[in-house]
Amino acid sequence: MLIVISPAKTLDYESPLKTKVFTEPDYLDYSQRLINRLRNLSALDIAELMKVSAKIAELNFDRYEAWKKPFNPANARQAVLAFKGDVYTGLDAGSFKSADFKFAQQHLRILSGLYGLLRPLDLMQPYRLEMGTKLETDSGRNLYEFWGSVITEGLNKQLKKIKSNVLVNLASNEYFKAVKPKELNAEIITPAFKEYKNGEYKMIGIYAKKARGLLSRYIIQNRLDDVEDIKSFSEEGYRFNKKLSKGNNWVFTRKQ
Repeated sequence: MLIVISPAKTLDYESPLKTKVFTEPDYLDYSQRLINRLRNLSALDIAELMKVSAKIAELNFDRYEAWKKPFNPANARQAVLAFKGDVYTGLDAGSFKSADFKFAQQHLRILSGLYGLLRPLDLMQPYRLEMGTKLETDSGRNLYEFWGSVITEGLNKQLKKIKSNVLVNLASNEYFKAVKPKELNAEIITPAFKEYKNGEYKMIGIYAKKARGLLSRYIIQNRLDDVEDIKSFSEEGYRFNKKLSKGNNWVFTRKQ
């Protein structure tokens, strides 16, 4: 199976690296086009476009100016070790062994507004560009139109390579909208995570994000290839809830 997750806004380029192995992103030519477009914006333009503070806008203005090829360990970091957020707390790639990185490289993909589709060990330079950003380019009105079918084709290529017809969607709605389900050569399984609170099960963002990382880690460390085995996931008290699950929307619940 192939897993897709979202990136994170928070980045870590300071912690010691767990591995020296790295690869180069497949779509850097597309990334360069976006960087060229972003360099036409002032810090104020970025703040208005992304709805961020002046400080964050200035930081990313500087990042776009500094972005350059070729990527190397001196100016970039492996994506799965650079992103820092709730999903990546659950994934905890910093504790991976070499065999875990190898399996993840084949079975995990990170959706990205700037890089399109990243393998875990793909080097990336720091950035902020959420997939939902309405950045106009010569390819359309927003990033969904810019990427078109490129991301879906990349997923299909990897699905064929690992001889799988199952994609596990652990990405947010904002990012998974960049995938075209009708063009995808796979059955899509979408897990959801809910907490029991005030007499009912509810999805709570911070917990759901971490659980997506936990499930990704579970698949990677157990080398799962049968999607049905996902239902055995029980990290941090979660259990597969057959009653709440419908079709390919698999619900995992827990009581805190």
